[in-house]
Amino acid sequence: MNVALCYNIKQEDFNSTSNKNPLLKKFNYSSNVTTDTFAEWDTEETIFAVRDALTLHHDVTLIEADNDAFNKFIELKPNIVFNIAEGFNGLSREAQIPAILDFLNIPYTGSDSLTLCICLDKARTKEILSYHNIPTSKFRVFDQVLSDNHIGLNFPLIVKPIAEGSSKGIFESSFVKNFDELNKEINRITKEYNQPALAEEFLSGREFTCAIIGNGSSAHVLPIIEIRYDDFPADSLPIYSFEAKWIYDTREKPLNVFDCPANVSRELQREIESICLKTFSVLRCRDWSRIDLRLDLNGIPNVLEINPLPGILPNPEDNSCFPKAARSSGMDYNMMINTVLNEARKRYGI
Repeated sequence: MNVALCYNIKQEDFNSTSNKNPLLKKFNYSSNVTTDTFAEWDTEETIFAVRDALTLHHDVTLIEADNDAFNKFIELKPNIVFNIAEGFNGLSREAQIPAILDFLNIPYTGSDSLTLCICLDKARTKEILSYHNIPTSKFRVFDQVLSDNHIGLNFPLIVKPIAEGSSKGIFESSFVKNFDELNKEINRITKEYNQPALAEEFLSGREFTCAIIGNGSSAHVLPIIEIRYDDFPADSLPIYSFEAKWIYDTREKPLNVFDCPANVSRELQREIESICLKTFSVLRCRDWSRIDLRLDLNGIPNVLEINPLPGILPNPEDNSCFPKAARSSGMDYNMMINTVLNEARKRYGI
């Protein structure tokens, strides 16, 4: 079978918005370039690992999600696309490749453009979860600094960009304890990321992340992962911030961050799995997703975020949640990738 692997690769030399930078033409990129601009994009190591996994059973062609992708899909006419492209420009960027593939009537792995748009918009996601009585922390959205300190939320808060992934825009400063700190973060986010800020009440309970594979009644949660902060620097906060994910925890100096499977009671395990599968269904996710949760003061799991394009670093030395859960369930990396592909094939009847 002819499989196209569509991706965005981290741009090590994409460090200037000058018109002389050829990458700007390649991607028609218009956003400000910051320290975490390409945190969501995949490394060459990951892209080649996915390619090698797919090549075990199929003919694979790499298609970068740049300005030429549309014509390349038309020329290649793949049987199916394994999509890990994060896109670029705008709050609908993760939906760009799936929308193109729908237009061309080409099957692809993962969620469709509507689900990807909704899940990237954290506020819209939380509104839908609330409607369906799925627990999620109380929140508000701010698109400018405030003059009135009656915000209807209880401090401390976590403040983050409304539509970013891979902990982009979430730093130690995102944990705010008062109105002045909140305004400072709103100002930072609206200016640096050109989007509103989401402020939500901080949940101080245990934190978990769950990988899901499948569709419909076959969708199932892989072994639950607990995120622990015992190993973090003494003055750091118990949040999985950009510093935590990309600075404190490195391959050279790995931290003992994850417990998988998590040490939870059978009752809590069932509750977490039930909430995750309901969230997966309500948001119409397909094939795979990763869902992050925290316990509130009453010990109830609250959904923080949904990632229908989960990170999949191939090296076991890296703390990458989805592959870690897969390995704990008995799947190696190659099996994990091909299982996701086969779920999509079944869904399309291929």
